[in-house]
This record gives sequence, C-alpha cells and structure tokens, in this order.
Amino acid sequence: MKEERQPLLVGNNEPINETHERNVCEVWVEKGNNESAASEAPGTSVSESSPNQSRRHPYIYDALRDRQLDHPTTNLDTMIHLLKGNIGTGILAMPDAFMNAGLILGTVGTLFMGLVCTHCMHVLVKCAHELCRRLQVPSLSFAQVTEQAFMTGPARLQRYSKHTRLLVNIFLVITQLGFCCAYFVFVAGNLQQVYEQYFPKIPQLWYFFVLLFPMILLNWLRNLKYLTPASLVAAILTIAGLCITFFYILHGLPRTNTVKMFSSWSKLPLFFGTAMYAFEGIGVILPLENNMQTPEDFGGLTGVLNTGMVIVACLYTAVGFFGYLRYGDHMIPGSITFNIPLNELLGQSVRLMMALAIFLSYGLQFYVPIGIIWPPIKDRLNEESHKIAELIVRTVLVLFTFLLAVAVPNLSAVISLVGALSSSAIALIFPPMIEAVTFWDRGLSTGTLIKDIAIAVFGFTGFIFGTYVSIYEIINNKPV
Repeated sequence: MKEERQPLLVGNNEPINETHERNVCEVWVEKGNNESAASEAPGTSVSESSPNQSRRHPYIYDALRDRQLDHPTTNLDTMIHLLKGNIGTGILAMPDAFMNAGLILGTVGTLFMGLVCTHCMHVLVKCAHELCRRLQVPSLSFAQVTEQAFMTGPARLQRYSKHTRLLVNIFLVITQLGFCCAYFVFVAGNLQQVYEQYFPKIPQLWYFFVLLFPMILLNWLRNLKYLTPASLVAAILTIAGLCITFFYILHGLPRTNTVKMFSSWSKLPLFFGTAMYAFEGIGVILPLENNMQTPEDFGGLTGVLNTGMVIVACLYTAVGFFGYLRYGDHMIPGSITFNIPLNELLGQSVRLMMALAIFLSYGLQFYVPIGIIWPPIKDRLNEESHKIAELIVRTVLVLFTFLLAVAVPNLSAVISLVGALSSSAIALIFPPMIEAVTFWDRGLSTGTLIKDIAIAVFGFTGFIFGTYVSIYEIINNKPV
C-alpha cells in the first residue's frame, strides 16, 4: 500500500542516488542562438571548435515550477504552520531568559538573535534552491542540502558529505527529542501546581507516570491526518493561554528600576540557550517552503518567512520583557505560567490550557525524529513485522524522553541545554557553513564569507559556553 506523503514535518532524509548526482551535475547545453552562431565559423562542427569558441553553461532548472504536490499549502496555511512551529514552551520561558540577561540586554539580544536566525533561514532556503537547480530535483531536506553542498563543494570536503548529512540528522533528533523531554517536564509541572491546590502533595514522579501511557498512545498514531484535530485544539488553547498570560503580566507592572538592566556575564550562556530553544524553527523551514502553492512568496522583504518571524520575535520580546518586569528576579524559572496566581480559577485554567496544548503538540514534535530513525530500521526488517516494529520503536523513544524528564525535571536547565547544544548547531552553525561551501566557486564575496564565519563563530561560542553552564546547573542543581 502506498504511503501517504507527509511533507510538512518529515523530509526525505535518504541520500540521493550517486549515479543521478553525477549525471545531472554534468548536464550542459550549448549557449544558444546568436552567441553560439557567432562563435563558430561556417562549416565548423562543435567537436572541431576550440573550447573558447564552444561556450557551455549549466542547464537552468526551475525547482519551484517543477514541484508536483498533492495538497499544496496557501500562504496563510504556511504562515500558521510557521507560527505553530516556533511558538511553544520556548515563548513561556522567555522571562527566564530575560532574568539571565537583564531587561535591556534581553530586549536587544532577543531581537538580534531573531534577526540572525531569520537570516540563516533565508540562507538555507537560498542554498536549497541552488542545489535543487544543480541536481534537477524539486526539493531537498535539510540533511540532503548539507550533503549535496559538501558533495559539490571543494574537493577536500567532498569526502565528508555523508558525515555532514548524518551529523545534521543527529542534531535534528537531539533537538526534537529534547523538545519532547521539555514537554514532559512542562506538562507535569503545571499539573502538579493545580493538583496540589486541592489535594495533598504526592511525589513529582507520579505526574510523569500519569502522562506516560497517554503519550505512548498519542504517538502510536502514524498518520499526520489523525493528529490534525489535536493540532487545531492545541493552537486554540495556546492562543487563549497567551491572552490570559498577557492579562496577568500586564496587570500591576512595577517600575523598571525594580529589575536589573544587565545581568552578570556568567548568566549570558543561559540566556543564549533559552533564546535559541525558542527561535529554533529552522527545522520546519524547508518542509514548509517545499509544500507551498506559491513558494516564490516565501522569501522576500514582505514574504511569509519575514512576516512570520517578525510576529514571533515581537511576541518573544513582549513576553520576556513584561514577564520579567512583572515577576522580577524571584520568579519561578522554567515557564511564566508557574508564576501566575494559583488561588484564582483563571490562573489555574491557564496552566491546564497550556499543559493540554503542549501535550497535544508532543505528537507533532515526535514525527521528526521518528521520520529519521525509523526508515533505516525498517529497511532491515521483514515487511510482515513493520507495523509492530514501528510501534515498538515509537514506544522506546517515548520511554527515552520520559526517563530523561524524570532524571532532569529542571525545566529551565533542560530548555537552555537543548537550545545551546543542538538548536545553536542547527540554526547558527550549519546554515552559514552550507552557504560558504555551496557558493565557494560561484561568486562568493569576501563580505559574505566574513559574515558566514562571524555567525558560525557566534553559534559555536554559544554552543560551548551554553552547553557547559546548562550541564553545570543540571549536575549541581544550582545556578552558576
């Protein structure tokens, strides 16, 4: 039975056939009409003409026009998916990020990182278009773009093409499973606060066990169309929850001199990790653009990507700024919902709404790692055992995120670690590296190269220090 295409979340991570790569990369056509006629003497064949007389250039392939999509998305659909892919537990952790940076530095830093991340998304899309043109294929996944960039790049780097594809897939899996782990901690933490308002306290472990079985059942759904109602409910609950959250954080704001404008240097890596966790939507950029009805509207100054990311950056900055100003340096870290008054019914409802929204979003986040991990396992099994084997793999991965959440129930540290360790690599290190390798022999300017190096160094610095400080907090269970 033919498998249904699911382009929005699961890209094709299989390596492109090497024979196909060699053939399409060597397709050349004669430069046409007047130039061709002028370069050859009468009666002289192409084979007899000199190399300078017979000019050739790559066949110009338009990947955007060649895509055959069963159910393409409109600009509005893509915008909604883009917002949903970027707005999750990360936005609720932005006041925590501001607490680690200070009010002024947090504002400037959030907007700056949003700008850099958006630029890197544009870079990735541009490189994908260029490589699609060279290979004459309609679309490529993130991992395939990385592999083909190195395969057609400098000779010294071509041997590492398969390794880079594997590395991207590893970081994507770490990122998405890290999100799933944070979802476990977030939902359990909000449920615990509401439950303890009415009933005696019970160990935190029980909340994780209560969530485990429903999580497993939710992730046994192998078809995205069955998750569509859950995603719709999650989106509605998220919007309602954010509206109530703004109601609380904008009510009774103190003066700005009650909080720090700049935090200590030792806290900045935690700010970097949390902000990167929040902005890490680059993994869904290519699938979204690949499935658009009018992909030419995705880029550009007023395109879908810029419009969506401006909304995201403004929301992140607003929640971070006002959330930190409202609750100050004594807030409960991890999520702004932890600080909303518990003795009010509205405060309890926002916790339950956001907990249910994140719970229903777990399945969507889970589709990316299962789409990378399952195919290689599937190829090694008999067809008769595919269904039961896939359910086992899905169950094992859910159990893995469950065990991580139980082992590290510190939501703030988990978010910062995931952001610094994997999100920074995916969003800041790989895109500029891909651009430099893709266009190394095609007019890569010195300014572009310097820019790519600067972004990669910035990402790598945050990767090292952010990971170190986050792990330190987890191990010692106290701030640096």
